[in-house]
Amino acid sequence: MTLCPCGSEKDYSACCEPLITGSQTAETAETLMRARYSAYVNEAVTFILDTTHPDQRDQYTEGGIRRWARNSEWRGLTILETEKGGAGDDTGTVEFVAEYVEKGRRNRHHEIAQFRRQEGLWYFYDGQAPTPKTVVRTSPKVGRNDPCPCGSGRKYKKCCAA
Repeated sequence: MTLCPCGSEKDYSACCEPLITGSQTAETAETLMRARYSAYVNEAVTFILDTTHPDQRDQYTEGGIRRWARNSEWRGLTILETEKGGAGDDTGTVEFVAEYVEKGRRNRHHEIAQFRRQEGLWYFYDGQAPTPKTVVRTSPKVGRNDPCPCGSGRKYKKCCAA
């Protein structure tokens, strides 16, 4: 038994493999998202291209997909939020984070992916980075010359800010 790379805790042969091999189709946008991640892990480039919406395929190359898949050590997929994309929908979005290591550096690919259903099949349409959230400070800002909040008795610039 091999766990599916998509993080579903299911066996790969009962989860994403049937979609990647073409013996099943994705019922939801999230299911397709998970299978596309597993396809990157397994370098199933044809599946990735075939599940990209026909209107968008010219933006991707087999070589580019293969390079990213091959040169990355995939570490995990986290689905953060899914909106629509169910059996009765024609569109859906899946916000996810894919973690991977490339050239020895840990990376996080955070995206809001848009999916569309055409002739009964789900396709990845487009993706965009989420809008950064504004951080609202709840405590006063520590100045460089203020005492360090860690309680060391030293100035902030000579302690925790160093």
